[in-house]
Order: sequence, then C-alpha cells, then structure tokens
Amino acid sequence: MSLRICICAVQVPFTRGGAEFLVDALKQALQEHGHQVDVVSLPFQWNPPRTVLTHALPWRLLDLTESQGRTIDRVICTKFPSYLVRHPHKVTWLFHQFRQAYDLLGTGFGELNEHHEDQAVLNAVRRMDAAAIPESRHVYTIAKNVSARLQQYNGIASEPLYPPPPLGDRYRCDAFGDTVISVGRLDAIKRVDLLLRGLAAGHNNLRAVITGTGPDLPRLEALARELGIEHRVEFAGFVSEERLLDLYATCRAVYYAPYDEDYGFVTLEAMRSGKPIVTTNDAGGVLEFIRHEDNGLVGEPAAASVAAMLDSVAEDVALCERLGAGSRQATATITWQHVVAGLTSG
Repeated sequence: MSLRICICAVQVPFTRGGAEFLVDALKQALQEHGHQVDVVSLPFQWNPPRTVLTHALPWRLLDLTESQGRTIDRVICTKFPSYLVRHPHKVTWLFHQFRQAYDLLGTGFGELNEHHEDQAVLNAVRRMDAAAIPESRHVYTIAKNVSARLQQYNGIASEPLYPPPPLGDRYRCDAFGDTVISVGRLDAIKRVDLLLRGLAAGHNNLRAVITGTGPDLPRLEALARELGIEHRVEFAGFVSEERLLDLYATCRAVYYAPYDEDYGFVTLEAMRSGKPIVTTNDAGGVLEFIRHEDNGLVGEPAAASVAAMLDSVAEDVALCERLGAGSRQATATITWQHVVAGLTSG
C-alpha cells in the first residue's frame, strides 16, 4: 500500500553532513518502494543555549496531519527536535538526540555546563524527550549505540535499523596504496587531529588525504604545519562521488576514530571497499562492526597508539588485505528494503 509520508528533518543552515545525506537517501528509498514522500525541515541552532528551546517549540505547533485536504498517513522523525511533532501515526527513526544534554555533558565536546541557564535547558530537553519520543507508534534508531543511549538516559526501548552506505554497491577495492584517508565533516569530535599526531609520531611514509570541510579545518591545517607533516597531508575539501570512490579503492587503510559516534557511514564505506579501519576503543557505533585484528585495528585514543596502528598497516600489505577481505560480505544484509519495511509497517 502506498503511503503519503513526511520525513521530519532538522537543518543547521549552511551545514551539510551525514544526517542530511541520510534524509535524502531515505526519501529516495521510500519513493522507490512506491510511497509519496516529502521532507519537512526547520532550522536549528543551540548557541546561546536558550535558543534550543525556541527552535524546538515550532515542531510541537506544526500540523502535519493533512495537506491540501489530503491526509498525511505517516511522519518519520529523525533527530531532536523533529520528534516533538504530533501525529497519530508518528514513527521515530532516531539519528541522535541533543547529545549535549546527555552523553556529551562534561566531555569537552558539548557546550552545556553547570551554569543555571544551561541546567534549565538541559532539564527542558530531557522533559521534551520523555514526553515526545514515547508518542511514536514505533521507535527505531540507526545503531545499537543510539539505542543504548536512549535506554540508559530515558528508559525508552528501541530497535536498531541500520541504513546502508550512500553509494550502494559502487564501492570497490583496486589496490593498497600509500595513503590513509579520513572522510567526513571536520569537527573536533571527529578527532582528525589524532590522525595527524599519529602520522607525525609514527615510523612510516604514509600520506594522509583528509576530505570534508568544517569548523576544525583551520586548527587542523595549523597542526599539520606545527608537526612538520604538511607535505604528507592533503586537505581535499569536498570531493565528488567519483573521487571518493577512487580514494576508498586505492588507499591502504581508512582512519575513522570519532568520539562515541552514533553510527558512521565511513565504517561501512570502508568495509564495502575491502579496506581496514583504524579506530579507537571509544569510537561508539564504529565498534558495532569493527573488531581488532579481524577487520580493522582498534587502539587507545592517543597519538602513540594511532602511530603504532599506522605503522602496522604501512609495513604489512598482507595484513591490510586480510583485514579487508571479509568486510564486504559482512554488510550485505544492511539494505534499504529492510529499513523501509520497518518504517512503513503497521
């Protein structure tokens, strides 16, 4: 049965990353399965903290039950505060909550602190989540890590529905060259600085290609110069799909060690390209797929540990081939058909 569906998305103006690509891919997948789909997106910001509440309120006031006299059969909510919307057939597929009020509190990666105003925002966000998420007919998440947070902080049960990586079956493995690549938005929480420090501390001749843009770029460029490795590092910025596929196909390994990642498309992109992941033991959702010395290398979030892992992949191509060999098949069951079936059931 064809449904009329609104995907409820959140947009930080002039910012585009994994969440935005995921919304686009979900819309396309739903349409390919015969549903009528549109995206409803509202802007969001969190600085100063009190603006979180004023940007959340419009979602609660929206009426998405019908449009031009025709019923909207379902809304699919994605992340805070989109799931505040009211609808008799609301389904939440949670990318992540407002993490600054939960697991990022006190880590240095969030902006909320013990200030009275921040505490008021924190408490309000938690009350919103406790009220709005359970209104959903079904609660899904994009990863076990997100489900675990939801259970830990809110006592809400959910079911993971893994989305496949954006470029489907186009990933390939051509060779194991002399580059380690980093893919994604350049934010401090992605910890690309650990790659640079590891590269400088190691005893190898690997080069790094760092794709993506973001607020951490000036700091990373300055750090590369400070470490004396700027000649071994390419800050490639936004790259085309074709170049991204080429980078995955020809690299020696993929560095991906964000702090407590929700899910991380990069993990699955590397696996489908038959390349090992170099990551850390606090990388969150990455560790749902990557096992040390099975299909990647997992170490401490420290420069010396990253350097040792980079030395290992630089010295031993056979190790990289072995680590990457079983990865492609391991992700074969992660499909849009499975995701769509879950989100449109009932």
